[in-house]
Amino acid sequence: MQVSIAGRQFIWVWAAALMTAGSLAMPHEDVVCWVPEKDKGDYPWPMFGGSPGRNMVNAIEQNIPKEWCVQDGKRKNIKWMADLGDRSAGSPVVALGKVFVATNNRKSAKVHGRKAVLMAFRESDGQLLWQIAHDVPAHWYCFSGTLPSTPAVADGNVYYVTFAGEVICASADKGQIQWRYDMAKELGVYPYRDGCPAQVAPTWSSPLIVGDRVFLSTGNGIDDEGKLQSPGAPSFVALDRRTGKLAWQSNLPGKNISEGAWSSPAYSAHGGRPQVIFAGGDGVIYSFAPETGTLLWKCDCLPERKKRGKVETDNQFISTPVVVGDKLYVGLGFTGEREGPRWSYFLCLDITKEGDVSLRSYDAKDAANRDSALVWAFGGPVKPQPERGRRVDFTRTRSTAAVHQGLIYITEELGYMNCLDAANGNRIWVYDLQTQISGSPYLVDDRVFVGTEDQDVVIFHHGRAAKIVARIDMEEFIDTTPVAANGTLYIATRSKLYAIASE
Repeated sequence: MQVSIAGRQFIWVWAAALMTAGSLAMPHEDVVCWVPEKDKGDYPWPMFGGSPGRNMVNAIEQNIPKEWCVQDGKRKNIKWMADLGDRSAGSPVVALGKVFVATNNRKSAKVHGRKAVLMAFRESDGQLLWQIAHDVPAHWYCFSGTLPSTPAVADGNVYYVTFAGEVICASADKGQIQWRYDMAKELGVYPYRDGCPAQVAPTWSSPLIVGDRVFLSTGNGIDDEGKLQSPGAPSFVALDRRTGKLAWQSNLPGKNISEGAWSSPAYSAHGGRPQVIFAGGDGVIYSFAPETGTLLWKCDCLPERKKRGKVETDNQFISTPVVVGDKLYVGLGFTGEREGPRWSYFLCLDITKEGDVSLRSYDAKDAANRDSALVWAFGGPVKPQPERGRRVDFTRTRSTAAVHQGLIYITEELGYMNCLDAANGNRIWVYDLQTQISGSPYLVDDRVFVGTEDQDVVIFHHGRAAKIVARIDMEEFIDTTPVAANGTLYIATRSKLYAIASE
């Protein structure tokens, strides 16, 4: 199967050889591989996670700088810098010679009023090419008004979602809107807390594009009083990429939504069985046939589910599933607006299953899990409880994982960076960064890059030892994920976009 993404060819590859230049294939793993046009030298990052598998790994780029400086008068390895609003969301997307960023207009002299904005910059020099502004109604309490959706680029168009639940398709060349689909009007979707997920989940609702379909979570959720206003509205939809017409919808999980749905869908064609996978707002993973929306399997990932009150919540999915081969990797967390459990889990699931494959416990050796999708689970309280040190193995996460060469990198919101063994979930090392982390780890050029609330980008060596290569001051809070394309590393801080390349 092939699909054109950002004007190039994605090919579903069953890889059994080492990765070669121009491919994201890794040993013995079925992955979505991007094959560039010969001699074009164009290596984009056209969606959240780079590919439909959503793995935060770029196995192509090399010679990415390991040091730079953003301070005025001392700048080093800064190719260009561009002003954004006063908050950006998700991560930059690079395709068709452009860099796309979701932000707001708090620092714009050209766009007036309270607006959420998608900006397009020229990749070569950072010149602003165009921007699309969307109203943020006064009664919405979002303090940032930031466009909450990381866009996706395919066949010359850019796709994203607004606060109000509109799916937008615009031309990547000039920013002209081609079509829009109003999920609130057409489907009765009530966006979480009047459309304000950006302050709790900056990777909310990033579209997935495969073939002629646009897949996305609708963001249906509770209102400001904690009431689910539209329990019958769908949480998952597929639209026709060219026309914006509804192809199918799923009303799962219906009334069981805890707060909202922030996770982005992932795709797999492992074993010749295409499936689009959603992490639901009820703590359940759902897999659907991409063409018809037929449910293939579901997995309740909350075997310790409890009935909680208005000020408490169970763990849920804030991050996005990563699919590598026949395995799915995802962590559990919560928004932080309610009180949640003291510990959480990072899970590995088998995506070859069918039917109800829900977890009965977090113990993969438990006989009750014989028919579940659980391969392994990492987390929970440390047993026996130590007198000193951490008393839990894993706490809540908003991070989407990076999986490479048998290692998994996943952060905890409270500031811990974990390296796990992909085969069994055993922790290889953990590092306490002593600051909060909202974005995801990003692996490129044998380094793992992580942005923090302490305004630093911390660079780890890729490997089985916890080794920091550098800690670089970005002078602003970072809750986005770095990305790399065409020899350049892109980092969005609160109000600036940096293009970082060797001088």
